[in-house]
Amino acid sequence: MSQTTDRRITKSKKAIQSAFLEMLLDVGFDAITVKDMAEKADISRKTFYLHYLDKYDLLNEIVDEMIRELTELCEKKKDKGFVEGTVLWFYYFEDQKPFFQALFSTESTITFRHRLLDFIMEQLNNKLEGVSDEKNTEVLRKFMAMAVLGVLESYVLNQFHVGIEEIAQQVGELLEQIIVQVQSK
Repeated sequence: MSQTTDRRITKSKKAIQSAFLEMLLDVGFDAITVKDMAEKADISRKTFYLHYLDKYDLLNEIVDEMIRELTELCEKKKDKGFVEGTVLWFYYFEDQKPFFQALFSTESTITFRHRLLDFIMEQLNNKLEGVSDEKNTEVLRKFMAMAVLGVLESYVLNQFHVGIEEIAQQVGELLEQIIVQVQSK
């Protein structure tokens, strides 16, 4: 028998997540309280705590869902060229830009940065499969992932004066050049 989630649970979680995302954009992560979130979601604090330990737990669930979406996107773009795939990836962040702006602009969400960095490194690891010198690829993966994360963060925080297409193409071309160079050694 398949397990289905009670519609009341789904409705409560959607209301909580919606209130959280709205408050994240309005007041920022640090200013969000469970009390204010519960009021905005029109639920009791007890209901909030039935579903989440705290606002960090809620954020982790939302980030888990975004990582799942990014994983699906990466699977879909496997047939595309490296640059074209990178452009699609950057458009995901464009579509979610206000959310990522709120996360990148606060120090309290360092876990989010680490999880995104781990995800980027995992994707780069898939591109570097078959490279014989594993020790050198560890540093290379970290270097490239930090570069991508830095560019992505700068884009989301509006620190570039060029469009997303140009940024994504440049990042894709740079990564592709590095990977081709490493694979040819």
